[in-house]
Amino acid sequence: MTKTISLLGSTGSIGRQTLQVARELGLSVAALTANRQVDLLERQAREFHPALAVLYDRDAARQLRLRLSDTDIRVAEGPEGLLLAAQLPQADTVVTAVMGSVGLEPTLAAIRQKKRIALANKETLVCAGELVMAQAERWGADIVPVDSEHSAIFQSLQGCRDRNEVRRLLLTCSGGPFFGRSFRDLEGVTPADALKHPNWSMGAKITIDSATLMNKGLEVIEAMRLYRLPVEQVDVVIHRQSIVHSLVEYRDGAMIAQLGTPDMKLPIRYAFTWPHRAPSPDTPLDLLTCGDLTFRAPDLDAFPCLRIARQCAKAGGTACAIMNGANEAAVALFLQERVGFNDIPRLVESALSRVEVKYAPDLPDILEADRQARAAVLQTVGDMV
Repeated sequence: MTKTISLLGSTGSIGRQTLQVARELGLSVAALTANRQVDLLERQAREFHPALAVLYDRDAARQLRLRLSDTDIRVAEGPEGLLLAAQLPQADTVVTAVMGSVGLEPTLAAIRQKKRIALANKETLVCAGELVMAQAERWGADIVPVDSEHSAIFQSLQGCRDRNEVRRLLLTCSGGPFFGRSFRDLEGVTPADALKHPNWSMGAKITIDSATLMNKGLEVIEAMRLYRLPVEQVDVVIHRQSIVHSLVEYRDGAMIAQLGTPDMKLPIRYAFTWPHRAPSPDTPLDLLTCGDLTFRAPDLDAFPCLRIARQCAKAGGTACAIMNGANEAAVALFLQERVGFNDIPRLVESALSRVEVKYAPDLPDILEADRQARAAVLQTVGDMV
């Protein structure tokens, strides 16, 4: 049972909900980190009184330091601040809710301190899953997923004594705002269109990833790493209602699923209380009113990002890091309306063709692959102008 957390990414959607759960469970907060949201981080720091508050943006950190000068809260900045927060001895659990590959090094640092990792940063396992899992095994650090799908699988595997009994994992996917539309139909969609997720309230980047189905591709890779299974044993089904959060199919044909309302506080709470469960003040799922539950196959022609992710999973090495870095760069450009929606998979595939894949990579190889992928996307867009 978690008693004290360091929360990396406290001002995002997951971070804010994590603090709500911390209030409910009476958890202490040792550290809070964010990118540049001075006002919100100041309010959070004054309420939870952490030992450390970190802003990645150095100018924003200087502002926060002045604002919190009447407290004894230490203010740090930049990537070194994230590493400090990840390693604070007061915290037994580190919540990694920062977006993107910036979460990789702090997660590894927390693992080396034998923290429980409440993992909400899927890019960590996408880019360096084999390295991260090997380090967790070496240091005896528990990794408990916070993503609703991976938490569902984690919960559905609790009674599994032999992983060889698992036939496959089934990740459910809402299908995003463009379910049923063709690739041609998606040529003219805008960021405003893509940000209208039907079921979940999330940050902009993950919402765009959900619209392209790249988010589900990242989750396929994450599931492979977390549960040590080949990509052939991880499938995706479209489930528009987001009630069945994912399933495990066993070799005897039995399926075990976790169901619940589309509320991220449930997997966050479980990550803190596992292997136990705590009472929740939230309204539980009502099977009599939740409506019909439907399942469909994903359309890989309309949403090629899922196909690309599976191909990178099979390729191994730094392919997933290249894909992830290129996707982050492409999504940022789409949100700036500098490229179109369908340019996202095009730019990712272009980067994969231009950046060499290295096999059996170490951390510097992975970080360099990420850098080169982002540069390749920017160069391609520059060539398009």
